[in-house]
Formats: sequence, structure tokens, C-alpha cells
Amino acid sequence: MEAASRSTDSDARTAARRWADTWAHAWPAKDVEAIAALYAPDADFRSHPFREPENAREYVRRVFAEEEGKAECGFGEPLVDADRAAVEYRAVLVYEGKETTLAGTTLLRFRADGLVVEHRDYWALEQGRH
Repeated sequence: MEAASRSTDSDARTAARRWADTWAHAWPAKDVEAIAALYAPDADFRSHPFREPENAREYVRRVFAEEEGKAECGFGEPLVDADRAAVEYRAVLVYEGKETTLAGTTLLRFRADGLVVEHRDYWALEQGRH
């Protein structure tokens, strides 16, 4: 990536905070478009280390349809370095009829305009509320 197109720490911090805040509000509302607007059209979006890349909008649309009811979620303060950020999250949702806790960390890379160009999730699911 060319230096002129790289985000600064300050830019990435703003983008990462916007990313976390948007997910925190849009996930319970199942607002696919609000989340999709965070990503560059050609973003490398991987929802799990062993999954193939997906389109962010299509991924969110699919998983929101699988969730029953309204998710409860929270996001930690992003850790930022240059154009990258790591954000921890936790959600309680109903999946396949059972209350389930999802906990994970998302690794992000932003381009200069604040859109996500790389998204990698590392997460675990556990039945019940934790």
C-alpha cells in the first residue's frame, strides 16, 4: 500500500471506534446496510480463520437471518497501530433455539478514507450466558 493512501493512527482510531459503535447499534437492530457501509466493496472479509473470504454485506445478511430475536452485544475499546486495529467483542444471542454467548476479536485494516479493507474474526461459541 502506498504511503499516501495509508491511514494514520488517529484516522484508524476514529475508523475503528466508528466500526465498533456501528456494530454495537446495528447488530441488535439487524441493520445490514449500516454494517455493510463500513467496508470497501473489495474488502477481504473473513468471519473465521478457516473460512473463505465473503462479501461483508452477504455475510451479515445471512447470519442475521440465522439469529433468533435481538442480540445483546458489546465491543471493547479498539487497540490501534498505524492502519490496523483489534477490537474485542461479546454477544449473547439465540441460535438454533438456544441462548448462546459469542466472544471474539476482530482484526481490521483500514484504508485512508476509513473503510475496512481487511477483516479477520477469531471467536468461540458457548451455550448459555457467559
